[in-house]
Amino acid sequence: MIAQEALRQGVIRLREAGIEDAARDARVLLAFAMALPQDRLTLHLADDIKPAQQAAYDKALSARLSRQPVAQIIGQRHFWGRVFRVTPDVLDPRPDTETLVEWALKEPAMKVLDLGTGSGCILLSVLGDLPMARGTGVDLSPAALAVAQGNAEAQGLASRARFQLSDWFTQVEGRFDLILSNPPYIAADEMPSLAPEVRDWEPHLALTPGGDGLDAYRTIAQGAPARLLQGGRLIVEIGPNQGRAVADLFARAGLQDIAVHPDLDGRDRVVFARKGE
Repeated sequence: MIAQEALRQGVIRLREAGIEDAARDARVLLAFAMALPQDRLTLHLADDIKPAQQAAYDKALSARLSRQPVAQIIGQRHFWGRVFRVTPDVLDPRPDTETLVEWALKEPAMKVLDLGTGSGCILLSVLGDLPMARGTGVDLSPAALAVAQGNAEAQGLASRARFQLSDWFTQVEGRFDLILSNPPYIAADEMPSLAPEVRDWEPHLALTPGGDGLDAYRTIAQGAPARLLQGGRLIVEIGPNQGRAVADLFARAGLQDIAVHPDLDGRDRVVFARKGE
């Protein structure tokens, strides 16, 4: 069988199962099975697919039919122009989160703290674009920290990024001019309605704090002022309906210059605050 026919059959299988973007997913999985860069697959569609490649493709398709995310199947995700390793122990980095990185890079920073670092994609993206900065990423999951450390090494940033086990600020020392976080923010009653790729495959510890979804922001608001340098910034990702509530929490904590900023789709995505001079 040539690769073109394998691709056609894969698209049909995914489409019949109701997978959105079946054609895109089939192409990514076929390129993965054939050990090709995704942008080179078209050049090889006339090639015969080898038995080992067909077996790898069938395995990848079966995983996708079980609604496992593509990034977990192929083990990586492109984010902010870089490639990050992804496992079931960390959130799959999403384009929406690049809004947080964008705002983080609008001003220089030297000491960066990433709360709930997961794959490390936020911290490492910022450090990659701020060559004089150093950063700390904390997480409650040892498995996630191992993924983040591996990503730091793969990005050549291990000398400027350190990772440690901490429940938010509990093990954090020192002060920072930039604190970032994409914390768990999905309310408990929203969890059942999530796509199965998220609900069934991504770590619930990184998705929801339970209750109204705001507990992480309460903890961050309470702890951030003591960990920010004068004039330092706090920037967090939020759910699209949480802007006002999170802004109010930051205001009650005495932070200033509070603003809610949208993502590329126009939905509220980040809340910005600053510690007064």
